[in-house]
Amino acid sequence: MLQTSLHPMLNVAIKAARAAGAIINRASLDLEALRINTKSPNDFVTEVDHACEGVIIETLLGAYPDHGILAEESGRTHGAKHSEYVWIIDPLDGTTNFIHGLPMYCVSIALAHRGVVQQAVVYDPTRNDLFYATKGRGAFLNDRRLRVSKRTRMSDALIGTGFPFRRGDNFKRYVKMFEEVMQHCAGLRRPGAAALDLCYVAAGYYDAFFETGLQPWDIAAGSLIISEAGGLIGNFTGEADYLHQREVVAGNPKIYAQLVTILSPYTRVIKEDEVSATASTAPAVEVAAPAPAPKKRGPLRIKKDEQGGDAPL
Repeated sequence: MLQTSLHPMLNVAIKAARAAGAIINRASLDLEALRINTKSPNDFVTEVDHACEGVIIETLLGAYPDHGILAEESGRTHGAKHSEYVWIIDPLDGTTNFIHGLPMYCVSIALAHRGVVQQAVVYDPTRNDLFYATKGRGAFLNDRRLRVSKRTRMSDALIGTGFPFRRGDNFKRYVKMFEEVMQHCAGLRRPGAAALDLCYVAAGYYDAFFETGLQPWDIAAGSLIISEAGGLIGNFTGEADYLHQREVVAGNPKIYAQLVTILSPYTRVIKEDEVSATASTAPAVEVAAPAPAPKKRGPLRIKKDEQGGDAPL
């Protein structure tokens, strides 16, 4: 598919993602010069995150000044506050990987209209891989149409995940999930950038993916790319209200159903009053409902011998 035939709003998102990717690639050449802050233990933000978010917002609002913005670092401080169109932005997903020089990170941009994601871009600047989708028009990697894998047996499935890393995360709960899934599948992988993980499901590299603790900007773009590639995405009980539940499972239809069966006992669905309390900062993003299945300190430098978990920013 040539970019000239893409939806105009998608083309603007691609332009913004590539501009952010150029900033990331330049910064990756001199990581020692980075200024790094911690938002919370093991949760990092750099000047690159802020620079990327700035150029993305400038590009999007330059084309669509009446649209709203929900961005990881600046929230809803930019754009129109009550627009039916909201851009959901993660300027650098996988910041911990980035500051350690591990080339697994990306830019994620989605556009929701009245709460439904319509456009999606996930850009991997290290490989120049562009994942994108328009609702109803399919999902693509560069010029290649994406389809989820065709594997049907859990014992053959390669599954992606993300480890908990923040203080207060339920590590014991995750270890139990990890142990159970590991015993049923062919292998588990944890690269450290959730938006890319979701795209890997769409591309058929993974057969499924699950993680807890994700935010709307981690999931929004990848959710459309998966559904447009023929996959399913939901919370641990297979429902489509995962965006505010901080738990997500995605996969091809057969493996998805089996993984939901395994993960449903571990669900921790947030109550309705808690969801409404966060609605002012995170728009409700809808996806096609899946078939039912049987949550600063000062500057510091990261030294080479320092250890830390990968934050899915």
